Amino acid sequence: MTRCVAFQISATLIGIVLSTWSPHAALLAQTAPRPSTPATPPPARPLDLSLARTPPMGWNSWNKFGCDINERLIREVADAMVVTGLKDAGYQYVNLDDCWHGKRDADGLIQPDPERFPGGLAALADYVHGKGLKIGIYSDAGTMTCAKRPGSGDFEEKDATQYARWGFDYLKYDWCNTEGREAPASYARMRDALVATGRPIVFSICEWGSHDPWLWAKGVGHLWRTTGDIGICWEKGACKEDWELGVMNILDLQVGLERYSGPGHWNDPDMLQVGNGLKESEDRAHFSMWAMLAAPLLAGNDLRSMSDATRAILTNREVIAIDQDPLGEQAHKLRDDGNEEVWIRRLQGGRHAIAFLNRGAGPVRVSVTWKELGWEPARNVTFRDVWKHTDLAPVTDVFTAHVAPHDVVLVVTK
Repeated sequence: MTRCVAFQISATLIGIVLSTWSPHAALLAQTAPRPSTPATPPPARPLDLSLARTPPMGWNSWNKFGCDINERLIREVADAMVVTGLKDAGYQYVNLDDCWHGKRDADGLIQPDPERFPGGLAALADYVHGKGLKIGIYSDAGTMTCAKRPGSGDFEEKDATQYARWGFDYLKYDWCNTEGREAPASYARMRDALVATGRPIVFSICEWGSHDPWLWAKGVGHLWRTTGDIGICWEKGACKEDWELGVMNILDLQVGLERYSGPGHWNDPDMLQVGNGLKESEDRAHFSMWAMLAAPLLAGNDLRSMSDATRAILTNREVIAIDQDPLGEQAHKLRDDGNEEVWIRRLQGGRHAIAFLNRGAGPVRVSVTWKELGWEPARNVTFRDVWKHTDLAPVTDVFTAHVAPHDVVLVVTK
């Protein structure tokens, strides 16, 4: 079962050009987002962009639990978010994904599944809020959700009113069973319905990048998915399902989208798989690159039983500070040498974060020069390794990183 089926347009000019220099061009040519002229949404009710001035941080139920969710799980995850230090590290949202739904009542108001959520969702929201956290919910712009629960298509006002009445703070809005509907208009209708409730609700657009949301979704939602679903895999060939994308595949699809992202409007490369079965080095690289992308950081593992290594990755405040940097600039790929890549992100105060990524199976040595970075020659620079929590010796004109397989070296300038 999947709640977001991967759908991308193939064979773009971008892919053809990239094929002259990047070994990953074949994938990009097949799945890279293609610019287009989208339909214009209806006149907007103003969306409060201050709700997501930095990328949202929290947890979502789908990657680990799928449809197997209930009231007790959500309460225990909220408890764990506090006890494990994730709340103190900046995580706020505890988000239900698909399968919480029951039926609509005689007035058309959606109700929770009475067996899974016997205490009701208002009481659950109160419990999460009592922990000093926020709570999110899930629906779909079609007639049914991806798991065949009641969708919000044609019920936007009723459902938004119900979410607000229950006390929800975040809505993830999917794109299954939407035949005959147009994405910009469908998402604008729910945006208007949410705003009309008067409750501050972050609006997460999940239509998988299939309608180029980066071109029209600013002001419609606070964040928008740019790709199909992430799997528990480094590259697509190792994914469990054909429709899943690996961490590296999704990273490739973010190239060129950095100009569309910023405070209050974020590209969303999907939720985190940290702690769900990748190698520790891959988890570290995954988390690092999502931070470089200014991506929403939505953990998807079981917070109640995660290892110390997983907890250390998810709560690394120096990496989180890169993701949450107030300037809000998404990183761009500076260089692609096949398995070795260099990404750079400008931070507030004239600082920079630089990621040296090794996609390959063997250790590598990667260097970057001040000329490549656009810096003045002979400039003396001190870098801090944010995984080792160590200031490195000052260097001039060139920085060299030794990067383990499927891993990253992530540094910031002092």
